[in-house]
Amino acid sequence: MSRTRISTTVDGDLLTAVRERRPGATDSSVLEEALGALLADLRRAEVDRAYREAYERVPFDEPDAWGDLASFGVAAGRA
Repeated sequence: MSRTRISTTVDGDLLTAVRERRPGATDSSVLEEALGALLADLRRAEVDRAYREAYERVPFDEPDAWGDLASFGVAAGRA
C-alpha cells in the first residue's frame, strides 16, 4: 500500500480527546482508522440509498413472480 503524507489542522480539543482515549496510537493510525470508518459509513449510505430507490421504483406490496414482499414480511413475522 502506498503512503501519502498529509499536513492539516484539526480541532485541538478533538485531537486531545482522541489521544487520551487511544494512548500509544499514532495520529496517523487514528486518522487512517477514522477515514476507514468514514468510507464504511458512506458505503452503507450508498447501499441504503440503492435499496430505497429500488423500493420506490417497485412498491413493497407489488406482486412479482414470487409473490410480494409485504406478504412475505407478514408471514416471516409469524414464524
